[in-house]
Amino acid sequence: MINKTVADCRAAVADVRDGATIMLGGFGNAGMPARLIDALRETGARDLVIVSNGAGTGPFALGALFGDGRVRKLIASFPAPSSTQFRERYLKGEVELELVPQGSLVERIRCGGAGLGGFYTPVGVGTELAQGKEVRTLDGRDYLFERALRADFAFLKGHLGDRLGNVMYRGTMRNFNMIMATAADQVVAEVDRLVGVGEIPPEQVHTPGIFVDRLVQVDRHPNLLEQPKEGGA
Repeated sequence: MINKTVADCRAAVADVRDGATIMLGGFGNAGMPARLIDALRETGARDLVIVSNGAGTGPFALGALFGDGRVRKLIASFPAPSSTQFRERYLKGEVELELVPQGSLVERIRCGGAGLGGFYTPVGVGTELAQGKEVRTLDGRDYLFERALRADFAFLKGHLGDRLGNVMYRGTMRNFNMIMATAADQVVAEVDRLVGVGEIPPEQVHTPGIFVDRLVQVDRHPNLLEQPKEGGA
């Protein structure tokens, strides 16, 4: 019998090693796998490369991972002003930043999941973001070549899950979680609630179990102060 559930977050992230590249779903606090990130901190893994939309929104979860000095490089589109732990490390030269426009970040991940090498885009042409990248003129317009992104691990946050690994998101939880699930060698999901196989309507299975390797039920993180509403995150 297929059963992808594990007992706790420690077991879910136990095989993450130093130097791993990890995709983290979430847009701000919405859809952020905060419990898995906390468990990652406990493993002691270092020199991590993090792919995320931002750099955390407070001194917990992803923010705390930067505060611990565990991250070597961040690939992101918007390290917000509230990402103080990242900012302090970055200004000291202790963490590298690869800044990627948000649409390009999503498409790089999508290409990674689809088995493509990358794509051409006009976004970033003529800016610092174009340094070191191929520029090609097509029909009189310049385009940058952006390489696909893949990771060793992707950590996701879902609302419902079952033992087969099927995941349903709630509202804005969908954000980066859905696309990241396709672009990593190992995919780990934390969910609010485990349900029986068949209880998630087929049309509400947003990430099919074929993409998920491990799944764990968690309580809501105490630092995520906003409470979920019907149809919300």
